[in-house]
Formats: sequence, C-alpha cells, structure tokens
Amino acid sequence: MRPEVTELMEFYSRPLGGMVRRILAHRIRARWPRAPGSTILGLGFASPYLGSYRSEAARLGAFMPVTQGAVVWPSSGGVHTVVVEEDQLPLPDNSVDHLLAVHVIEAAENVRGVLREIWRVLKPEGRVLLIVPNRRGVWARLDSTPFGHGRPYSASQLERLLKDALFTPIDWSTALHMPPIDRRIVLRTGLSLERIGSRMSPAFAGVIITEAKKELIAPIGRGATGRIVPQLVPSRGTTFVSERPISER
Repeated sequence: MRPEVTELMEFYSRPLGGMVRRILAHRIRARWPRAPGSTILGLGFASPYLGSYRSEAARLGAFMPVTQGAVVWPSSGGVHTVVVEEDQLPLPDNSVDHLLAVHVIEAAENVRGVLREIWRVLKPEGRVLLIVPNRRGVWARLDSTPFGHGRPYSASQLERLLKDALFTPIDWSTALHMPPIDRRIVLRTGLSLERIGSRMSPAFAGVIITEAKKELIAPIGRGATGRIVPQLVPSRGTTFVSERPISER
C-alpha cells in the first residue's frame, strides 16, 4: 500500500523525518557529489533530497505518481513538480543524467515497467539511484514511517530486478541503522547509532541504496507498456498540495 502525499509530508516534518533526510541526503551526495549542467529527476517522493542540486543542475524535476498525490516544490521560484504515471514518464528517450527513486519501487504496481521506463529515459551514461526498504530491517516492519509501506526487498531481489530491466548495479550500501523511534534520546544519538550500525549490522539496515547503470542492448523509443510516451501535460484527479512544512536547501 502506497502512503499518500500528506502522510509523506507529515513524516518529513517530524524530527525523525528530518534525521532521515539528513542521513539519506548525505549518502546521495556521496554518490553524486557534483552535477553541474545535468538533468536530474526525482521519482516518487524525492523532493526532500533534491534541494541541494537546485543551484547546479541545468534541469531538475520532482516527478510524483498520480496514485500518491503531489506537492508543489519548491515553495518559491519555478515549480519543478510534475504529476505522472510512474511507468509512462513524459520525457524523451535518453534525456536524464541522474534519476533518484525514493518511495516508489516498493509501492509500484508494475515495478518491472517502472524500471524499464527509467531505463528508457536515462542517457547511455546515466545513473539511477534506488532507495528501497530492506526486508530484514526493523523499518520495514513498522508502518509508522513511509519505509514500512509496500514491499521491502533484499539485495539479491533488487539485483535480479535490475538485471532483468537491463541495469548493472555498480554500488551497494545501506542506511537507517538507527531505530525508527521518534524519541529525543534516539534523535540525539542518531548519527552515532548510524555509524555504529553501518559497521556492526549492515544487513539489518532500514534501507538498501544501490546505484546502477543502463546496459545498451535493448530497443528504445517506446514506454514500458509499449505505448508512445505522451508529452508533458497536467494530470487530473490527483491530490495536489500547495504548501508543505519540509525544509529546503
């Protein structure tokens, strides 16, 4: 079951959500330290992690699934939010340098179609970074956070999915080794717990983070469903929130 945009907003406005954002944003930047002149796309609910790229990316988009709902992002300046069908992205082939997928793979009804669509829009040298709940972790067992919704994955399951979609994983890591508890003592020691957990028990982390590159052996030109991908148009009948209490960089 996919959390709605209001639930995601509420989580990231809490102290625990702020800690999660800091931890994952650091991991994302470690993989993509610089992106001058790049086209960067966030799919799912990636807006909490895109803010630091606003000053350097040539094109930046927060693509939010119609079944999730959307929020206007950022709160000032030009709007980068686009409401989409997650397996039919309104982009041409080979148009994206970096694609960040957060809160999408575990909730997708057609996960293989989503991955094939990601493959289609990525440039030949493009990279996708997936952040997915770990089926061994405590975070996947509690529905008090967005990482407790949908289907969690093991590293081997993700690897099979990626290879079936013609991706080659090039990096694996984990994050959220702290417990998913919104208490002051946990939040005060969260970063220390994260460092200790990454060394002592990486297999039980809250999320798996994998970066993959596309293989160039499949035909391109149509979406994952075999239909011609539409041009960028507004979606209708979707929850669309105009303000949100999420801090931006």
